[in-house]
Amino acid sequence: MHTPSHTSRPLLRNALIAALLTSTPLTAFAAGLPTMEDPSRGQGDGILQTLQNYGYDIVMLVALLVVSSMFVGVAYHAYTRYSEIHTGRATWGQFGLTVAVGAILLVVAIWMLTKATGVL
Repeated sequence: MHTPSHTSRPLLRNALIAALLTSTPLTAFAAGLPTMEDPSRGQGDGILQTLQNYGYDIVMLVALLVVSSMFVGVAYHAYTRYSEIHTGRATWGQFGLTVAVGAILLVVAIWMLTKATGVL
C-alpha cells in the first residue's frame, strides 16, 4: 500500500480550500462592502440632479488638486531660488520677488477657481 508523501498533503489541503472558496456564494462577501456616500449637495430630486451634484464634487476635487499642485510648484521654485542665493547666482531681492509673485498667483488662482465652481 502506498502512503502519501509529505508534499502531497499541502496540495490536497490547498485544493480543498480552493473548492470551498469557489463554492461559497459571492453575495456573502458583498455584505461587508461600504455603501456609496451622498454628494455634498445632497441626493437631489432626480437622477440628473444627483449626477450634477456628484459632478460638482468631482470639479471641486480637481480644483483642489490644481491649487495644491500650484502651491507645490511655487514652493519648489522658491526653494531653488533660495539655493541659488548660496551659490551666488541669485540675490535676496530675486527670492523675495519670486515668493511675492508666487503668492499673488496662488491667490488669483484660488479666487478664479472659487468663482468658476460657483457657476456650477
